Amino acid sequence: MTGEDGVSGGSGASGGSGTTGGAGETGAGEEAAVRVWRDMRALVLEAADIRGRVTRALGMSFFRAKALRHVAEEGPLTLGALAAALFADAPYTTLAVEHLVRRGLVTREPNPADRRSKLVEVTEAGARAAAEMARITDTPPPALRELAPGDLTALERILAGALRDRSAD
Repeated sequence: MTGEDGVSGGSGASGGSGTTGGAGETGAGEEAAVRVWRDMRALVLEAADIRGRVTRALGMSFFRAKALRHVAEEGPLTLGALAAALFADAPYTTLAVEHLVRRGLVTREPNPADRRSKLVEVTEAGARAAAEMARITDTPPPALRELAPGDLTALERILAGALRDRSAD
């Protein structure tokens, strides 16, 4: 089940057991991957405190803020499509949307194409809140901005490759 922060249990890292993963992989390579993953998480979640900054600025959980931003950028969406995009179950997403509706940040209306479903659409106030979230989440932390241009280029290339490969998981 997805928690209040929108994160499912487990980090996806193997824990660095040193076991061989596949052809050409070594225990040292797996351990390095675990160290890099921990450092990336620490940079984003701890040093930059993105989640904390968003929740304080918007006065809501990070999951709700993430749902709001997704509706603002991709909406209007059905509740089912929003839940799928957030990798959350439908009842949990419904609770988050109900909170956003009560705060006047989104509307939830019958879907004209399928009256059995509801469409979630951002309001003007919701668009402003989503823009504030984007401002916070899209601002790189000082540690990243201070990297040499060549290092940033290399990191961008590496991350692009890793993100491209995620569909194979």
